[in-house]
Amino acid sequence: MLAVLRWLFLGGFIVVFGVVGCLFCIIRPFHRNNTYRFAHIFGWATRVLGLKIEVTRHPDIEHGGPYVFVCNHQNSWEIFTIAAMLPKNTVTLGKKSLRWIPFFGWLYWLAGNILIDRKNAGKAHGTIAQTANAINQRDISVWMFPEGTRSYGRGLLPFKNGAFHTAFRAQVDIVPVCVSELHGKIKMNRWNNGVLKVAFLEPIRIANYQKENLRDLSRHCHDIMDSKINQLNEQVKKESE
Repeated sequence: MLAVLRWLFLGGFIVVFGVVGCLFCIIRPFHRNNTYRFAHIFGWATRVLGLKIEVTRHPDIEHGGPYVFVCNHQNSWEIFTIAAMLPKNTVTLGKKSLRWIPFFGWLYWLAGNILIDRKNAGKAHGTIAQTANAINQRDISVWMFPEGTRSYGRGLLPFKNGAFHTAFRAQVDIVPVCVSELHGKIKMNRWNNGVLKVAFLEPIRIANYQKENLRDLSRHCHDIMDSKINQLNEQVKKESE
């Protein structure tokens, strides 16, 4: 019964706030804070899912920006969990096909998120340029998933290099964001689904890297994120015992 009520709520929630959000964004389309505003509204749904999110942020983040935020990518529940933690003046990257999805997709597009053609590998350089230009021209941060696909419990997957080339082209620092294990975390028939821990790590200075050693930057970022994610998972496990 609890699962049915939750699914009904989530369905209605997406439709209602999708419509409200579209109407709002039509008045100020593609504003740099539209995504933040409605992401946090969608983040309210984590309470209905019985999930508590605990976020820590490195103090240096407040003194800089824009950034390229790079985060581990786990499953579809991120429509609510990542939304709940999205910083101000930040947009995400999504597939062009999203704009045709009723309510949510329309809102996603009108909110000012960057839509890209992920199926066309030949357009990768164009996507990097498009995203870097958006960062500089709109004075926004961009949230990216360097794994390129959801991990579904397989741990932190190898990184693709697009996020790091984007940060280099835009000359903005990178902030690694680490989220504890989400795969299998949410059971719709279970009232309390525990805690999800999130850590925004110290910004990585792009000025310390050249184009030819961006792969080193990618590996370094992967290493520190993998270590921190494991640490967060251990903390969640200990606190739940």
